[in-house]
Amino acid sequence: MTIGAEAVIKSLEKEGVDLIFGYPGGAVLGLYDALNRYKIRHILTRNEQAAAHAASGYARTTGKVGVCMATSGPGATNLVTGIATAYMDSIPLVAITGQVPTHLIGRDVFQEVDITGATAPFTKHNYLVKDARELPRIIKEAFHIASTGRPGPVLIDVPKDVASQEIDFHYPESVELRGYKPNYDGHPLQISRALEAIKHAERPVICAGGGVVSAKAHMELLELAEKNDIPVVTTLMGIGSIPGDHPLALGMLGMHGTYYANKAVSESDLLISMGARFGDRAIGKPAGFAPKAKVIHIDIDPAEIGKNIQAHVPIVGDVRRIVKELIKGVEERKRCEWLDLIKKWKEEHPLVYDDSDKIKPQYVIQELSRITRGNCIITTEVGQHQMWTALYYCFNKPGSFITSGGLGTMGYGFPAAIGAQMGNPKELVITISGDGSFQMNLPELATAAENKLPIKIIILNNQSLGLVRQLQEFYCGKRYSQVNFQISPDFVKIAEGYGVKGLRVEKKCDVTKALEQAVAAERAFVLDIIIDCEENVYPMVLNGSPISEMIGG
Repeated sequence: MTIGAEAVIKSLEKEGVDLIFGYPGGAVLGLYDALNRYKIRHILTRNEQAAAHAASGYARTTGKVGVCMATSGPGATNLVTGIATAYMDSIPLVAITGQVPTHLIGRDVFQEVDITGATAPFTKHNYLVKDARELPRIIKEAFHIASTGRPGPVLIDVPKDVASQEIDFHYPESVELRGYKPNYDGHPLQISRALEAIKHAERPVICAGGGVVSAKAHMELLELAEKNDIPVVTTLMGIGSIPGDHPLALGMLGMHGTYYANKAVSESDLLISMGARFGDRAIGKPAGFAPKAKVIHIDIDPAEIGKNIQAHVPIVGDVRRIVKELIKGVEERKRCEWLDLIKKWKEEHPLVYDDSDKIKPQYVIQELSRITRGNCIITTEVGQHQMWTALYYCFNKPGSFITSGGLGTMGYGFPAAIGAQMGNPKELVITISGDGSFQMNLPELATAAENKLPIKIIILNNQSLGLVRQLQEFYCGKRYSQVNFQISPDFVKIAEGYGVKGLRVEKKCDVTKALEQAVAAERAFVLDIIIDCEENVYPMVLNGSPISEMIGG
């Protein structure tokens, strides 16, 4: 006989899980006790939210389902931000929470919360387990749901009495879910219509989103673009789907997109969207987005097609499979006139910033890109540093840029780097942060030190909430409110308290040497770089404007 808690751990082993991120508590005592008898490694984070973010970083850089675990009540609610972050960015995650005994549910007992009700809007599915005999089936289903179709998080809530109930353990070999049948193959008629549209287009543009990365369709994307000479823009989540230095790569589009990416989309007569959901930060004013273009929208999730932008040729299915079909049918073609025009835009409106004796964040990112040559995994927090990284670092491979896109979660990048490093122990992992974001999950320095993780932490420190300050500059008439920190901590001393080495940089002439020292360090290293506190992110599209109307840069 097997108790429910052991059934959970056995089932995770059957799914090939070798790593869990979590934080124990009373309602999961049985699960943590069972862990002692199995080979799955557990990483103790310093906050449950960090456990969910670490599982996300692990999933995004390994292609596996990330797993996190927490106790009931506040432990479960601390997971919520991480679960919502994974949902918005389509990251496969299984979150396991403890719950009070079934006979006490609904009585507001100690550390009880309705976590299945709370997370229903931002999970693909969730379960409240009432019978331990259902645990193997539920876990099998959870991993199937999280990793198939459009990936996303699934939550399993396990009451304390269910975890102690004895069962005959049997793990199912297959999953059969009535009503859940993701469509992977695009409709042949729609693919034919797409090929016809490409054939007649004079100024086509491909928009590559996060779906290209998760579907591992980057090689197919590149082959199609090169065969038909089609320039490629990316969303924030799609960065890395095409090498940043490729002649057809135009960089990121949207609110802080490059001039030539936004201009190309605005002047295109055909927009081929792949695994992108046309989020508001990417499209600006919907009525002014790609006004001259017919839209081909390829996505695994039918709910996304036509939700924000009308699709003239909708194709539901797996991006990789569909692009393979397009490659078979598309003709080889050169588009010299269109590409010459884009080249002219690139020359006339390159990414620029005012150089000075102050340390400019763009310079730091460019130097880091030159030193590492794209041979690393970079995670970011959310804010100005995130946009500077997206614009000025040359990403050449998919899965090398890990950031929170849809939810914009401050505190995501550092724990995500922990998950990425755990899943890729031989890779160079760097997290880039603002001083505000880094303080959200700063205690995870202990997790990095405890597990001897060689993560490099680069803080672009402007002693403020930089992006909020920039927004107040434009929308509040420079009436700044609660964005400048009265106390800016000494991050190097804090790092030393956790046994992590660090260095503070205040002069531009010291930047390159400091970056080289950090990259070469064998253990975790904190680099606190004091940047120009008034530097803004440009280009910028103001609220209510189409992406063709940019200011700055």
